[in-house]
Amino acid sequence: MASIKPLPHLGQGPRVALRHLGRQDYAEIAALTRESTELHRPWLGLHEPTVEAFERRLERIGRPTHEGFVICLRETGAIVGGVNVNDILRGSRQCGTLGFAAYAATTGRGYLTEGLGLVIRHAFGPMGLHRLEANIQPHNTRSLALVRRLGFRYEGFSPAFQVIDGEWRDHQRWALAFEDVPPAGPATGTDGRR
Repeated sequence: MASIKPLPHLGQGPRVALRHLGRQDYAEIAALTRESTELHRPWLGLHEPTVEAFERRLERIGRPTHEGFVICLRETGAIVGGVNVNDILRGSRQCGTLGFAAYAATTGRGYLTEGLGLVIRHAFGPMGLHRLEANIQPHNTRSLALVRRLGFRYEGFSPAFQVIDGEWRDHQRWALAFEDVPPAGPATGTDGRR
C-alpha cells in the first residue's frame, strides 16, 4: 500500500505549522471532532463527522471562494486546529471570513493563536486579501479573546446572523485589515513577514 505524502507547509511558527486540509486528514479530524463534541456543541452545533460531510467540505474548499487549513504541531504533525477562509470576495473587496476550531485535547495552549497568525499572514500575503472578518457568538468568550489577541477590532452586532442547530444565532463582527498587522505579523510571537 502506498503511503500518502504529507502536504507542504504554508508557514511555520515556533510550535505549529500551517498546511492545506487534505483527504488524508479525514480519520484524524473525525476522531478529534468526536472527542471535542462538548467543546464545539454551543458554537457549531452537532455534526457527525461522516466521510460524506468531509467530502462536501473538500469540495467547498476546492472552490475559489473558500480555503481550508489545518494547524499541526511542528514536531509531530498532529492536527491541533482547523481554519477556513470562507466567502472570499475578489475585485474591489479582497476579503474573506474566518471560521476556526480548536480541539479538546489541545485547547488552551496557544496553538490556535499561533496558527491563526500564520493564516492571517498567508491570507494577506499569497492569497492577496486585504481584510478578514470573524463572526463570533457573543457568549463565546474564548474565541472573542482570541481575535482580540490577534488585533481584530469590534465592528458591530449582527442579530440572527447564522443558523446553528436550527436556531438563528446572534453574532459579533470583528475585522482585521492588512494595514492593521505590523510587519512582524500578528501578536503571536512569530517572526513572519507580510
